Amino acid sequence: VQLQASGGGLVQAGGSLKLSCAASGGTFSSYGMGWFRQAPGKEREFVAAIKGNGGTSYYADSVKGRFTISRDNPKNILYLQMISLNAEDTAVYYCAAGRPITSTMRVRESYYYWGQGTLVTVSS
Repeated sequence: VQLQASGGGLVQAGGSLKLSCAASGGTFSSYGMGWFRQAPGKEREFVAAIKGNGGTSYYADSVKGRFTISRDNPKNILYLQMISLNAEDTAVYYCAAGRPITSTMRVRESYYYWGQGTLVTVSS
């Protein structure tokens, strides 16, 4: 599976962005999908995840209520809608695909295909 993330950029605090991740080379709906992010000098951390059928989603506490993960299975695209952005959201955002079970949807090691990352910079 190849993943191509896009949609990052520079945004002011309080603004919004929508990230996309285009998938190819596999049966998209069979994969659980996740968004992770890595800020300078920090570990890559979980942001959001969604099951293959799009029926259940998971969020980090830090983004709950502000970010929404969704997927369009016929188009093989994963999305992350982000609103009320703040400086702490500045990071490279990565999309990932795997077959995690419910208890491991938030676990980085559950995903074995990764996109190249897209940079989100929030200015305060």
